[in-house]
Amino acid sequence: MRERRRSYRYVGPAELKAAVRPDDGGRRIGSATAFDGWIAEQPAAELIEPFTFVVGEDEVLRLAPRRSEHVACAGGDRVLGAGEISFARTAGRWTVNEVSNQSTGYCPDVTSWPEVARALDAVDLPHPSGFTHEVVFRRCPNCQEHNIVREDDFVCVFCGSDLPVAWNVDPIA
Repeated sequence: MRERRRSYRYVGPAELKAAVRPDDGGRRIGSATAFDGWIAEQPAAELIEPFTFVVGEDEVLRLAPRRSEHVACAGGDRVLGAGEISFARTAGRWTVNEVSNQSTGYCPDVTSWPEVARALDAVDLPHPSGFTHEVVFRRCPNCQEHNIVREDDFVCVFCGSDLPVAWNVDPIA
């Protein structure tokens, strides 16, 4: 039996979540065949930039254009992981070129990587051994603002307070 995994609820602007419609979800990619069909539909110009992705609580990868909101890609639901992902053709097959946890709407911890890797493995997509760009999110205990920690400087950019070392973005999670 697998232990309970951390899922992330949307913590971004309420108006973005309110705008999500039932048919807004990203394309569900549950197999290699589904990925092959989806990637074949993408215009060459779109393949130059990363895509928005989430891994739903059902452990399935969902993909959407980069300018899509993560909350829309997830259909407003909780996720196991979220970020940006790019693909490259290598030795005649698609691979994950870059992948990050960059999602200011969900602010997933860097520890979400195993869930992302499992979703990529499920669709037979070769990928790096971890996020190629890790984003460290923290909520300031003083002013409650969400921060991106840069260069291990755990100081709130809004009020100057110290930020916790452990992930704390969602106090309800």
